[in-house]
Amino acid sequence: MIDQYVAETKIRGFTRATQRVYLGHVRRWLLWQHEREGESAEVNARAYIFHLIDDRQCSHSYANQAISALKLFHESILGKQWAAEKIRRPKKIARLPRVLSEQEVAKLIGALTNLKHRTIMTVLYSAGLRVGEVVRLKAGDIDSSRMLILVRAGKGRKDRFSILSPVTLETLRQYYRAYQPQKWLFPGAKPGSHITERTVQKVFVQAKDKAGIHKQATVHSFCHSFATHLLEAGTDLRYIQELLGHQSSKTTELYTRVTSLICAESKVP
Repeated sequence: MIDQYVAETKIRGFTRATQRVYLGHVRRWLLWQHEREGESAEVNARAYIFHLIDDRQCSHSYANQAISALKLFHESILGKQWAAEKIRRPKKIARLPRVLSEQEVAKLIGALTNLKHRTIMTVLYSAGLRVGEVVRLKAGDIDSSRMLILVRAGKGRKDRFSILSPVTLETLRQYYRAYQPQKWLFPGAKPGSHITERTVQKVFVQAKDKAGIHKQATVHSFCHSFATHLLEAGTDLRYIQELLGHQSSKTTELYTRVTSLICAESKVP
C-alpha cells in the first residue's frame, strides 16, 4: 500500500517535500491503527488527529497536513469515502510572518565571507524566492537583458518570473567568474546535483548567529522580508502577489498587517 501511495503522490505532481511529509503522516497513522485493532479506519483517523492536537500538542497546521495525507490515503488507496463532516479540520492560528529589517538583512548577508553562500542569500532575498526554488535555479534562468529570474515549477507548481536587481546581478557576475556553474546555478557536493535545501538552511542559521541577530527567523523569513519591504516602499500588492506566486490575494494581504504593525511600533516613543 505504501508503494501505491508514493506513486499516487507522484502522479498528482506533489513536490518531493510534500511527498515526504504525506508519507510520514500515513506511516505514523498506520502504526497508530495497528495498536488499535478492532476499530474502523475512520474512527482511528479521527482519534489520531485528536491525539496529535491534545496529547502531542502539535500545531493545527501540522494536524491539517495529517488530515490531507490521510484523506488521500483513504480515497485513493483504501477506496473509501472520506467523512469530512466527521473529521473536521482544526482552525489555523493566524500568525504574522517573521520579518527582518533591511538593516538586519544587509548585516546577515554581509556576515558571509563565502562568495557562493553570499550569492545564494542575496538571490533569496532580492527575488523573494523560497529555499526550494533557489536551490533548483539553473544557470540559464538568469535573464540579465530583461533583469528577470525564471523560477521553474515554483509555488503551486507553476513557472513565474521574479525581479533581478542590479546589485544581485553584479554579485552573480562575480560568482560566475569564480565558480563557472554549468547546469545548476548552485551545484551541490555530489556531481550533477544542486545544493541541498538543508545546506542553505544551515548557512542562514550560521550567518544569523555570526551577525548577532537574535530575532526568531528562518531562511523563509527572507521571502517574507522581501514582500514586506516592497510593500513599505509603495509597491502594488497585486504585483507582489505575482512575484511571490500566490494564487490568492488574501495570502499576500497578510503583509499589510505586518507593515501596519511595524508603522505602529515605530511611532511608539
